[in-house]
Amino acid sequence: MAENVGEEKVLATFETVGELRKLQDALLSLDWSEDSPDAQHDDESVLFQKFSVMLDEYQEQSYLLDPYLEDMVAPVVERLKDFAKACIANPSLKYSPWRVDTIARVLYSYILPHEIADLSIALEFMQIPDGLAQHRYLWAMRYVTLLWLYIICIIPFDFAQFDELDRIGETASSLETVAKRYLGAAGLEREAAALLLSRLYMRKDTGLGFHEFVVWSHSFLQENSDVFKAIGLLQVLCEVVKSGSVEQAQAELPQLLSISSTVQGSSTLSNNTVVRKFKTKLVSRLGLRLLPTSTGNRRQVRALIADEVHVGSDAIGEDVELLFEALQDKDTIVRWSAAKGVARIAERLPKDFCSQVLETVMGLFEIHSVAAASLYDLPAVAEGTWHGACLACAEIARRSLVEPGHLPQLIEWLSKALYFDLRKGAHSIGSNVRDAAAYVLWALARTQNQSALIPHASNLARRLATVALYDREIHIRRAASAAFQEHVGRNSLFPHGIDVLAKTDFYAVSIRKNAFLVAAPQVAEHPEYRDFLFDHLLNVVLRHWDISMRELGSQSLRLICSHDLYILAPRAIEKIVLLLESLDLADVHGGLLALSEIAIAYKETIKDPIVLEDHLRNVFKHLKHIPESTLTTTRSELIASAACRLIANSITVTEIKLGGRSSVPGWRNIVDIGLKHRMASVQETAADAMAAMSNLTDCSADSKANIETRRSCLQAIPRIMTLVSPHLASLMSSDTVHDLVAALLAGLEDYTIDERGDVGSWVRIVCIQGLTRISELLFRTAESIPDFERYLPPETYISIAAGLLKQGVERLDNVRQTAGVCFMTLLNMPLPLVDRADRWRLPASPLLRELFVSPSEQIGWNDGTWLFPRAIRLLEIPEYRKPVLSGIVISIGSKTDSTQKPVSNSLVKFSQELPLAGGLKSAYSLLDLVNDLINHAKSHMTSNAVVVPVYQTFTLLLEADALRHVPEEPAGRRSLQTLLNMTSRNVDKLKSVQRIHESMKIIVNLLTFEQIRVKTVPLLSSFLAHPFPKVRSDTAEYLYILLQSADLGFETDAVEDILLETEWSTSDIDVAKEAAKELIQHFMSSMTEI
Repeated sequence: MAENVGEEKVLATFETVGELRKLQDALLSLDWSEDSPDAQHDDESVLFQKFSVMLDEYQEQSYLLDPYLEDMVAPVVERLKDFAKACIANPSLKYSPWRVDTIARVLYSYILPHEIADLSIALEFMQIPDGLAQHRYLWAMRYVTLLWLYIICIIPFDFAQFDELDRIGETASSLETVAKRYLGAAGLEREAAALLLSRLYMRKDTGLGFHEFVVWSHSFLQENSDVFKAIGLLQVLCEVVKSGSVEQAQAELPQLLSISSTVQGSSTLSNNTVVRKFKTKLVSRLGLRLLPTSTGNRRQVRALIADEVHVGSDAIGEDVELLFEALQDKDTIVRWSAAKGVARIAERLPKDFCSQVLETVMGLFEIHSVAAASLYDLPAVAEGTWHGACLACAEIARRSLVEPGHLPQLIEWLSKALYFDLRKGAHSIGSNVRDAAAYVLWALARTQNQSALIPHASNLARRLATVALYDREIHIRRAASAAFQEHVGRNSLFPHGIDVLAKTDFYAVSIRKNAFLVAAPQVAEHPEYRDFLFDHLLNVVLRHWDISMRELGSQSLRLICSHDLYILAPRAIEKIVLLLESLDLADVHGGLLALSEIAIAYKETIKDPIVLEDHLRNVFKHLKHIPESTLTTTRSELIASAACRLIANSITVTEIKLGGRSSVPGWRNIVDIGLKHRMASVQETAADAMAAMSNLTDCSADSKANIETRRSCLQAIPRIMTLVSPHLASLMSSDTVHDLVAALLAGLEDYTIDERGDVGSWVRIVCIQGLTRISELLFRTAESIPDFERYLPPETYISIAAGLLKQGVERLDNVRQTAGVCFMTLLNMPLPLVDRADRWRLPASPLLRELFVSPSEQIGWNDGTWLFPRAIRLLEIPEYRKPVLSGIVISIGSKTDSTQKPVSNSLVKFSQELPLAGGLKSAYSLLDLVNDLINHAKSHMTSNAVVVPVYQTFTLLLEADALRHVPEEPAGRRSLQTLLNMTSRNVDKLKSVQRIHESMKIIVNLLTFEQIRVKTVPLLSSFLAHPFPKVRSDTAEYLYILLQSADLGFETDAVEDILLETEWSTSDIDVAKEAAKELIQHFMSSMTEI
């Protein structure tokens, strides 16, 4: 999982003020009385979006706008006020809703005005029947206007000055009516309406209306289940209880508690997260209103009010109980509201009562722990309970309410919460619990006395450092690092605090790989932390559900063991054996990875070969704990891959030579299973094991040759050569290198097909990459290889390049792309540093660079439209001609349009531009192309995979009339006669229907050549009278189309009539034979008449 740390932009001044003013002026200059055309509307929308984006840059530094706000807000306010007055005076006024709404959004982007005189304008504007505020899409206008009214209501003035003498209270009533209208809206208007109502009920001149609102709200919630309106009602109640007078809240206490119960009793309302959040806020704020405020010295005030708490104690107890229930809610926002409410109430309680609250909160940890054997056996529902408990503890700790006597129990639970990670399906839950636990420890560092933390310092230091280094989630690693930093900075109790903090700071732990492989080994340099990190890796990380965690954990274990290898490695192996015996495949996988990494650590550290072999054998022998059946079950790829990796890293000559008497008798079977596995990752690790074995002894006869095995063995060849490259000349003879290269070249011809498709392409790709890698290796080490030419003769190197080019023009996109990348590597590779190095320069290198090296175009070889017009010119180069033509023929036979069409068009165009016969200045001719195709088919007459694409290529050229002039040359007539004989031979004995069809198409197309027509016509009977009805009917159809489109120089009406009137697909073959005989007679007679 990639984890990137971004840096926020920090501004120093309001840099774009000039441009923003220009954009604002452009928006204000719009004519609101008319709608804009669509094109102009789009331009205006872009203009507003640009304005918004520029202003949003200052969201986090809004103080930079303060000196400019008044000048920028005033024009917008005046324009809106003028428009509102015009609408009030003339309700039928025409306007552009979108343009008005845009200006409203501009105003909201700044700051709202607050002048008493604006009250009547804004209120009357909202009351216009069918006015702009009633437009369903213009929510921004309604939202801004309601906020405007809310801000005006904050100003202390009497509403009565806006009322007529006989209508006292009308203004307040109108405001209440307007706000209630939008209290059930689904958008932001609801929030603005709730703020307006709450402010209205908190005013001295309108506060009496709150009682009626509470009664109405209670009645509505009992009779209706409108979630949106319920949210609006609860928001109003929460705001009034929070900011209104104490008397106001206490007077409505029974009714408000009843509302809370009503919401709880409604299944519809209680299932909504936001409703539950506001219900929790309401309960917590009611509890606060029942308690005296704690201003000044907190401890002194709490002592003074101890005797006053009995007032309303039953209601307080009820509130706290409801908050404890909310701490276990399924949603985070509800739990957090409850946690803050519990802490605020505890802050106002006497010391003893506060302690009881904390003890009750800590008791939540025990709810699901009683029946669980360990932390990881807890049910999934425990996540919410533990998270709520941690949040409440954090809020209580942040307010200095945790007494030293509670610290041991609290830290014990937090130590468990830091590792709360429960597997649930394909993922885990509990990251929020771990994050909240780190928050608690951060709060304790800020509020506890140093003396109270001394007994717990070492334990907290190790645990926080471990979580900061080894947690899966980036935000938790950062939270633990922040808590560690807070303890170091404030208390200076952690061992090597400053040094460890420098290694586990915010940036060091932000990238998981860096935390595991760089920071953790550095922290492990201190013995106080080493054992704890070591145990955490073995007990937690190697057993983690995430594969990447287990892989990084095993590597980190190797680095930590390196600090004291002879002590830590045996201890690790002892615990790893227990993992290998587990029924959980994740444990087994982590154990195998750890053993593999320990073997690597031994190799890196121990120089004595005898001592090294003893330690490697001690690691290798534990592979016996893995039953072979585990490697062959479904989804066994992880275990098989890890087992092969362990073999690759720990195999020794002794174990190989012992054979069946080895400490792990079935280890060769494990490698075979890996080689035959269908997952590429397993095959690659098995190939690594084969390479390691080959580096120690000859294992050429160890594997059976199915497609997966062939791929893996061929994959191992370049790896083996890479291993021995420092001493290649002494360890490998030139004959051995020849054999290895020959094996890879032969692999380029693997076209195995099974139910999975062209599985031979797996082998071809591996061989392409292997030949390139070996060429690079030999070129790079040429100076150190005596008689370099014997190891890699120039002609062999050119054969490699030609083989890559053949694969580069074949039908599969991924094969072409791989071949293209590898060929460009060869083309750009510097020549070997040997005598007469030019002999290894690729033929026609300038032309190759012209065709395929283009700085302006970065298109891959998998794009046929780019590749084939260039690749077709490779036929001009004799050294590449035969393999490239073979690859092009295969692509022409492809069923994929993205390959078949561009290669076909390119070949037709190329053949049309070729001279008929080769001259002194012509390197390639049309006759050469025809003969090359014929010879290619002749050399593979028993392979339909080759012959059919060649026939398809001839059909393509014949249908495109590209061979029209071939009979003009005697050699051309002989070539066409050879093609005629080849396609008509033993047609009735062929079993491939596709080959018969392609032969038929060539015979029919050759009728257009007058020079060989006499010999071609009689051959039609082989197809028109073929035993297969499908062949007969297709031949008749294809022949009819040709006669309709081609001018043969004589009338063919009689032939066409026979083709149309005969039922060629009849089961009576005699009818077809008779019709074919008659057709040929008409054909011959028509030719004779000419």
